Amino acid sequence: MPHDKKTKDLLFYWLSTITFLVFLMIIVGGYTRLTDSGLSITKWELFIGILPPLNQSDWENYFNLYKKIPQYQVMNPFMTIHDFKIIFYWEYAHRVLGRIIGLFFLIPLIYFQFIKKIPAKYLKLYYLVFFIIVLQGLIGWYMVSSGLVNDVTVSHYRLSLHLSLAVIIISILFWQILNLKDNKNKLFFVINKESIPYLFLFLLIFLQIVFGAFVSGLDAGKLYQTWPLMNYNYFPDDIMIKNISDLFNFDSHSLVQFYHRNIAYFISLYIICLAYIIFKRKEKNLFKPIIYLVFILLVQICLGIFTLLSNLNIFIASFHQITSVILILTALNLYYSSIK
Repeated sequence: MPHDKKTKDLLFYWLSTITFLVFLMIIVGGYTRLTDSGLSITKWELFIGILPPLNQSDWENYFNLYKKIPQYQVMNPFMTIHDFKIIFYWEYAHRVLGRIIGLFFLIPLIYFQFIKKIPAKYLKLYYLVFFIIVLQGLIGWYMVSSGLVNDVTVSHYRLSLHLSLAVIIISILFWQILNLKDNKNKLFFVINKESIPYLFLFLLIFLQIVFGAFVSGLDAGKLYQTWPLMNYNYFPDDIMIKNISDLFNFDSHSLVQFYHRNIAYFISLYIICLAYIIFKRKEKNLFKPIIYLVFILLVQICLGIFTLLSNLNIFIASFHQITSVILILTALNLYYSSIK
């Protein structure tokens, strides 16, 4: 970490701003997916695409390009140009936010490189984050391209990769903010018996977010909109498991939803056990982090259930995704606090 207070403060405010922007990006990206807006812009225009359509002719050009893809032809054949503008602006906002994040990260990073007050190992980390941000933009287009030819939606695998990278970026940034706040230099992968259970929890929630992306990408939540059972059964009745490989069929809408539900149950039980152990051992430094985590977990469970029972209400589903990011950052804070 830098030694002088001014540089530390600048670094703290810079990373906090980027973290907020990435969080906002995830919110907008999630809503873009839920409203099926992500395929409204069918071209990758890094510089030209900074400005939205400025006249009727431009709008008709973008709309005509959208009419050529399967999503319009199958799902939206009666869409008007007014309706198109709504989904266009969600995807446009998502892409503009990506450009803003890239610039807000790179320009201050060059400044910090120039003043030479940040140790080289931290600069290398920040350049790595910038590389991941650029990679994230490329994967975003890779994801969009999967829905332009044969499918009406994007690949759920590419969607999960896109979301996973966003979670990795915001987690790295948040970890650095915690270090700056406490004037510490804690490493992420710490192998000791005290912190491993909390690292495992973080990775478990990360896995759950991946399956959440699968559910979203496949629209798997449209099946089995009941809880706690899946249409009167614990295990979905439309799946035949004939061999081990069938358990890894992540193209199955029912199986993906089943896994998403049960990972949530396991996470809940695991957090309850951690809370019991923390209070029994009187680990006071972990009291607040675990209380925050339990509270966010309860909110997230309720949002997940209501998302199903409300027939995938867009606003509830959006809050469910937002809370998943808050949950994993809260788990990250617990893991950070467990490291001596």
